[in-house]
Amino acid sequence: MLKAFASYRGLLALPGARTVFVVGLLARLPFTAASMALALHVVIDLDRGYGAAGLADLMLTVGGAAGAPLLGRSLDRFGVRPVVLVTGAVDAVFWIGAPYLDYPWLLAASVVAGFMGLPVFTAIRRAIATNIPSEHQRQAFALDAILVEVVFMVGPAVAVGAITAVNDATATMTGIGVLYLGAGLLLTRLAPAAGSGAAAAGPKDPAEKEPRGRSVWLRPGFLLVLGVSMAANLVLAGSEISITAVLRGVGDTEWAGVCVAIWCAASMFGGFWHGATSRPWRLPRLMLLMGLTIAPVGFVGHAGWIWLALAMLPSGFVCAPTLASASEEVTRAVPQSVVGQAAGLQGSAMTIGAAIGAPLAGAVIDHSAPAWGFAVTGLVGASLAALTLAYQYVAKPKPAEKSTDQADAPATV
Repeated sequence: MLKAFASYRGLLALPGARTVFVVGLLARLPFTAASMALALHVVIDLDRGYGAAGLADLMLTVGGAAGAPLLGRSLDRFGVRPVVLVTGAVDAVFWIGAPYLDYPWLLAASVVAGFMGLPVFTAIRRAIATNIPSEHQRQAFALDAILVEVVFMVGPAVAVGAITAVNDATATMTGIGVLYLGAGLLLTRLAPAAGSGAAAAGPKDPAEKEPRGRSVWLRPGFLLVLGVSMAANLVLAGSEISITAVLRGVGDTEWAGVCVAIWCAASMFGGFWHGATSRPWRLPRLMLLMGLTIAPVGFVGHAGWIWLALAMLPSGFVCAPTLASASEEVTRAVPQSVVGQAAGLQGSAMTIGAAIGAPLAGAVIDHSAPAWGFAVTGLVGASLAALTLAYQYVAKPKPAEKSTDQADAPATV
């Protein structure tokens, strides 16, 4: 155990490392509260149904998925400060003004706000890739995944509590706008320090001194890493819907929050292990395990909420390691000059996965039984992982080919 903590102590002793994680924790809080606040605003303040609330969240999500690669490329081209200051201001204007918009205008503004929204996750992943030496990046991405679990446990709960306490979302949405502005200011501290971190090591290869064309790094191996990232969020989003459906079916709906909290705790423990172990599991194997262990959960959960919570522990354990490994593989698969763009593409892939997972699970549940929501989304995720493993086996360079240019080799997953 002491050895496990030692690996994280070494990481946090690096110059600027603590700043990256503190900023990452605080800057993500408004993001995690935003979706719930927007939905409750539509339902409570605009007196519309949950379908209309879901559409507003969808518009915000679509804008975010479309804008993430562009904003990631802007981070690479212009640096952190101008991008986060402009996008932080856009988010502040939207969230402070949104309570006063009619529903059709709110939908249009949500697309724009999503497209030009603060690239919190992309900026943080890019900061880890550029500020943290490569030998510490596995621990860094693992710790970041743990912090993501923390903020997703806190943010939505705070938003729901604040809005339901006064039965109005205006003050909470205004607060989110102010927090987004503050998050933009915080993220300016993530600019790479000269002579520190990964930047100090220089390019990995002489050919990487200049930005490389997409044809060099946008290859099947990298695309499959994006596919696994999408699959992970597809499974997570589908599982969240399935948890509620299974518990509602057995009359234990009030325990849904406890089950999710236990699931998150298992994920945090798994993330800690992933960063501390000397023999981490690779990305496709983690995703395969995540899909296969979540698939039967619903059938066990019919026995009650305790059984559901226990059945979710194995998939929870590999959740944070899967997300951390995906982020690590994305940054390793591309030249440092395009890390922001690659992280933005990963963000889009994960957003698309979440957008597919929830309605897919919902449709399956509506036409069969709640347990099949877990089964179908889990097997979809496992199938994408199996495809990645198959590609890794087929595309593995033969001994005689190992001397060829690294750009022609598949991304290591």
